Amino acid sequence: MTGCQTCNPAIVRLNGSRPASAAPDPADPWQVASGKIPASFPPSCLSMLPSNDKRPRTVVLLQYTGIGDLIWHIQYFKAIAEQSQGGQVTVVAQPSTLARAFIGKESWVEAVIDHDHRPRRGEKRQGRHAGLLGMWRMAQQLKQGRFDRIVLFSGRISRGLVAGLSGIPVRIGFGYKPLQRIFLNQGPFVRPYQGPSVAAYHEASELMVKHGFCAQPIVPRLEVPDDQLQAMQQRLAGLPRPLCAFAIGTSETHKQWGIKPFAELARRLIERGAGVVLLGGPAEVQLAKDIEALVPPSARHGLAVLTDAPVLGSAAALKLADVCVGNDTGMVNVAAAVATPTFVLIGHRRTLAHDPGHLFNVQAETLAAVTVEQVLELVSKAAPKVVA
Repeated sequence: MTGCQTCNPAIVRLNGSRPASAAPDPADPWQVASGKIPASFPPSCLSMLPSNDKRPRTVVLLQYTGIGDLIWHIQYFKAIAEQSQGGQVTVVAQPSTLARAFIGKESWVEAVIDHDHRPRRGEKRQGRHAGLLGMWRMAQQLKQGRFDRIVLFSGRISRGLVAGLSGIPVRIGFGYKPLQRIFLNQGPFVRPYQGPSVAAYHEASELMVKHGFCAQPIVPRLEVPDDQLQAMQQRLAGLPRPLCAFAIGTSETHKQWGIKPFAELARRLIERGAGVVLLGGPAEVQLAKDIEALVPPSARHGLAVLTDAPVLGSAAALKLADVCVGNDTGMVNVAAAVATPTFVLIGHRRTLAHDPGHLFNVQAETLAAVTVEQVLELVSKAAPKVVA
């Protein structure tokens, strides 16, 4: 292992552990999750390990910022891993996708690198990888990985520039912008999606099929660990069935259906014999309390609040639910990905069309025009066992 002294210090994590001599550094981009690499090897030296596997060592980069964006791409990352060295890929994603929490321990994920490009507006800070200097920093991190191939789930020129600066030999991306193609060197490229739905999944699907990573688009799916399912079964055991999960959070206020309609929907469902769980994260603690306060005391026996679970715990709750109703937020995509019938409150925005078997768009002229009665009727038609 000559030359390793020149590598940047890194923490190599094996199934959640780290070398005793390494100080914790949450900002470190390299997190090895496979358990196959000795803890003394920096990740930038992984490509020096002897291997008879001639498949390309691969990194994938996701442009988008949300949990839902990640969920749409997980099965595509996995398909690329099947055609990559060691059956693994390194995933570059923005921290707001929670990629490390969702897939960091998957056997096909070698590492997760945080791409701190554009923090959420609420964070009020500049990302470490923003601007030209930030792109150079990201490229240097990728260069240390000594990858053979990068697959960009992006049509952005800036992501193409990062790939070019990294010196990775094979560079694949959407390429529908001529300037991005300057930095890509392996087609075919995709066309920009022009339909009525959100574009990201459709463009990713075209890229995957054209490059032979899959024969046809793959419906997003998420595996939930058994231990999370068992823990959540115990936690939700006291609620009436059928169980309806409400995904109450959203990253943008214009996507929020509102406290009053969620409370009214909860009351109506509980009166019909169902249970309701208000699902969110730490940012939704007060919102959940406000909704709960509007539910009559006589109906609160059927109501639970879940805002303190890890993301895979929330996924477990969604899998155990009989139906999910929620804002256009990441968790409705998680719900559909665990095969729970899901109703996303869209209003008049672009629809979600990646899983027509499990994800149903609730549309109106505006989001405020979506009524409780409309949601109840749609749930009754699509899942008659849920609402009698």
